[in-house]
Amino acid sequence: MILTYRNGGIFIITIREAQKDDAGQIAPLINIIFKEMELEELEDVPDPAVLKAITAAYQSEAYLSGAATTVVAEANGQVVGVAFGYPDENEQKVDQVLEDATSFSDVFADDPFGSDYEAFRNEWYLDSIVVDPKFQGMGIGGKLLEAIPELAEDDGKNVVGLNVDFENPGAKALYDRHEFKTVGIKKIGDHWYFHMQREVKQLELVRANN
Repeated sequence: MILTYRNGGIFIITIREAQKDDAGQIAPLINIIFKEMELEELEDVPDPAVLKAITAAYQSEAYLSGAATTVVAEANGQVVGVAFGYPDENEQKVDQVLEDATSFSDVFADDPFGSDYEAFRNEWYLDSIVVDPKFQGMGIGGKLLEAIPELAEDDGKNVVGLNVDFENPGAKALYDRHEFKTVGIKKIGDHWYFHMQREVKQLELVRANN
């Protein structure tokens, strides 16, 4: 998958599947999400240790094209956005990769990133989507979302699901614009989230109309 967009003539945004060499740029973006989640288990873990674990996970075959798929948005050779997801039945395998990546250090708790099941049954779960703060407001999050239907279809799923924090109305507004519907609520860590879903065919229609 390679999708290319011109952003107002300023730079070209390329949406593509992540490669192992991208992991070092992916890690600080994913860490933005972990910081927003305020996981108690990570409170006393130094940032370099967290980044090392995330980097190791996103270098793994499981995260790139195995149990899960990672897609990046690239601008001028820099990774400026990430989307990461998987079929719901792979969630335990995916969680295990990150848990294994923390085994190098005793600064981590036994389950540092939490073990709450986040996906609903029979969906392709968009676990993480994040854009570099310096590149927000440029439509990159929407372009990453538009890449998701193909990934879901490749994994035999016709529904995409995601969780959005009650305290993140900006992200929820993005999903509302892409016609995701709230189908439940879920507590992950100490935060409450809306669980939202959208049929793959409807997402494809949104992409076609943009």
